[in-house]
Formats: sequence, structure tokens, C-alpha cells
Amino acid sequence: MSSVPTTNFSPVGGLVESARHPNAAETPPPVAGSIPSPHFALPATMRSETESSFSDEPFKIPVADRVKRLPPYLFGKINKLKHKKRQDGVDVIDLGMGNPTDPPEQFVIDKMIEALADTRNHRYSVSNGVENLRREVAKRYDRKYGVQLNPQSEVIACIGSKEGFSHMCLALMGPGDTAIVPAPTFPIHSYSVMLASGNVIALDVRNPEEFLSNISYTCEHLFPKPKLVIVNFPHNPSGTCIEQDFYVDLVALAKKYGFLVISDFAYADICYDGYQAPSFLATPGAIDVGVELTTMSKGYSMAGWRIGFCCGNSEMVRALGTIKGYYDYGIFQAIQISAIVAMRHGDESIERLCLEYQHRRDSLVDGLNRQGWDIEAPKAGMFVWAKIPEPWSEMGSLPFAMKLLNEAGVAVSPGRGFGEEGEGYLRLAIVENTQRLRQAVREIGRCLKPEPAVV
Repeated sequence: MSSVPTTNFSPVGGLVESARHPNAAETPPPVAGSIPSPHFALPATMRSETESSFSDEPFKIPVADRVKRLPPYLFGKINKLKHKKRQDGVDVIDLGMGNPTDPPEQFVIDKMIEALADTRNHRYSVSNGVENLRREVAKRYDRKYGVQLNPQSEVIACIGSKEGFSHMCLALMGPGDTAIVPAPTFPIHSYSVMLASGNVIALDVRNPEEFLSNISYTCEHLFPKPKLVIVNFPHNPSGTCIEQDFYVDLVALAKKYGFLVISDFAYADICYDGYQAPSFLATPGAIDVGVELTTMSKGYSMAGWRIGFCCGNSEMVRALGTIKGYYDYGIFQAIQISAIVAMRHGDESIERLCLEYQHRRDSLVDGLNRQGWDIEAPKAGMFVWAKIPEPWSEMGSLPFAMKLLNEAGVAVSPGRGFGEEGEGYLRLAIVENTQRLRQAVREIGRCLKPEPAVV
């Protein structure tokens, strides 16, 4: 079993500690009965990837400590340069943020137009979602995963899965509580816990068996034991995938050590080459220990509509509903009605979309590999996790990403933005069409082409 670093946790929460990839040779073997001292400092440059217009300058008013603890915006330099280039008329190919460019199906848009005309839909909606929507979510879980859910107590609608995730952390975590999150880390997984005053331990997830082993080790040696384990498969950003037996082992650990589980299942619908991402809730006993968050942003191309779901353990769902009852008035009802129609009639649309994303994935991966990159095609998700090729790997992911934007006109996400385990990699979104991705490959090749030797 590989070692799991810990840290001196702050009473107000928020420190992040990471475990190195299991192949990291410099990590010393643990001494029996002990926990190794920290290897890493807080990854102070990781934050949400949203293209925020807010400045990172210190506040001139007395804001809360939870806001002060949030780190500088790593993607800010890239977004500022991208914005300037576009203002100057430069054609920037944006592979940075996973923001789908494909529209929803026309029948979904038509239903939205119809629902807009009904004046009853312009009132406040219920915060947990209209009953017919929750029933449709339960039907889809049964149809796709064989999971039976009670739509009254085990399903709740969210303003996107990110809102549901953040408020679930607020409902579960507090000072002194610890959550285990996967590393490389999608920023919201860490910072939702920190904003709830909890502590974070980040464990490398790229080897799922080692990840489970390190969860067990942490639970054995940390006191008090972790309260929450967050999993995200297919994983953003690394693309790591698992099979159902992973969740069987995770549920067994949850019952053994008494922690709760949140499964972020955002990329459930986007799978390739016959792979089907397993649902956490399809595991016997999973509903006793956790919930799963899904979204209509990816498979249904409804990212801007902001609609997702949290399903599973009724007490966790009730806790989220309690928070939401104070924070929001629910999702615009016309969107909920459109979502019902999308789920009822959208399965074939998702299949077509997956084939389109698969073509895009192949165009990007094959094109870069022909240039000497060494990229494994992901089995699912909307991103390619690319190791920076030689001789550029020593440059660092942020300077290399800036080079691609400056010299190739291609925007990417530097791996360092997802924590220290992401250094040396880039995350490339496959949201642009195939022609644009091929153009990006050509421009990257031109940018990295060795200069001819001077004779």
C-alpha cells in the first residue's frame, strides 16, 4: 500500500494535501503504524475554470475568511490573453473550457418555446424540482442502470450538478470534518469542501486500485476519520475510467469506516468504443452510503440551461433539499418541462452526439500522436489528457499553455490548474468541431516545429 501524506489541519478548514502517484519513486515507504509527513504545500493556484471577469486583487472591504482563502486564478492569465487576441481579431481555437458548442435537439427547443408561452410557468418553482421531472429522472435510472429510485425522497433537481455538489458539501461538511477528493482535482471538488469549512485530502486517482487502497490507509490512520469521499468517473481532467467492481469495493469501505460518498457522474452519457460508464447507485448497498450527481449539460447539450440532479440516499437528499430551500426558488419551470421531454425522447440523440465526440477525439489524439505526442485516447468524457511532449515538458504546463496560445492561437488548460498531480499535462476539450480540431493540430505542429539548423 502506498503512503498517504497528511497535514496539520486548520480548525477553520481548507488545507489541501496530496498523495503522489503510486509510481513516484521519491515517495518513501511508510513506517508501520505511522503517517508520513507532508510532501506538498497547498496548490495555491487552482480555482474554478469558469471565465470569470473578477479581479484577483485583494478586496478593499472586510470579506469573510472563506473568500480570502480562495487561491489566485491560474486560468486568468490565459483567459486575459485569449480575450485580448480575440479583440485584436485573432482566430483563437478554444480547447480550454469544456463548454459544449452543440445545441440541444430542436424538439427540446420547441418544447421550451411552447412552455414559455404558458404564463403559469413564469412563477416561482419548487426548489426540489417538479414531480414529473423527478419521476422522469427515476425512470431513466431504471431504464439505463436498473436502479429503482423513489422520486419523492431520493431524487432532487439542481441548478446544474455543480450547484447541487456545492450545496451538498455545505449540508454535510463543517469545521473539523475531512473529505477525500480525487487528484488531479477538478477545482470545485476541493473548494466546495473548503467553502464549507472542511479539510481536504487529495489522493491520486489515476490508478483506481491504489486510490481505494489509499482511502483505506487514510481511514485507518487519520483521526477523526474522513467524513466524506468524493469520486468522479469518468474523471475530469484525467479521463480515468472504472468498472462496477470499483464501486463494490468503495461501498464496502464506506460501510467499514463510516464515511459518506458523493459520486460526480457528470460525464455519464459521453462514452466511446462500446464502454458504458457504471453508476455508483447500481452497486448493492450504495444508496445506504451515498448520492450521485448527474447533469443534462453534456449528453443533452444543455449546459447553459443549468439543470442537473442529485439521487440516492434519502437523508443526504433531504439535507441538500433543506439547504436549497433557503438558497433558491428552484429552476425555471419551462426548463424543467423541456428537460422532461429531452429525457423521454433523447436517447438516440445522445448516441449520435457520442459518435460525434468520438470522431473529434480521434482527430485530436491521432493528429497529435503523429507529431510525436504520446496520448492515450480516453474511453469517456469531453477531454483529452495529454502529457506534454519532449523537449517541452520541463517548461511547465502554464508557460507551455501560454506558448500555444501566443504562437499557435490554441487555448488549452494547463494541468497545474488541477493541482500538483496535473503538472506536466494539458487538458484539451473536444468541444470544437472536427475541422477546427484538425486546424488546432496543424497550428500546434507549426508552433512546435524545430527550427532549422543554421549552417
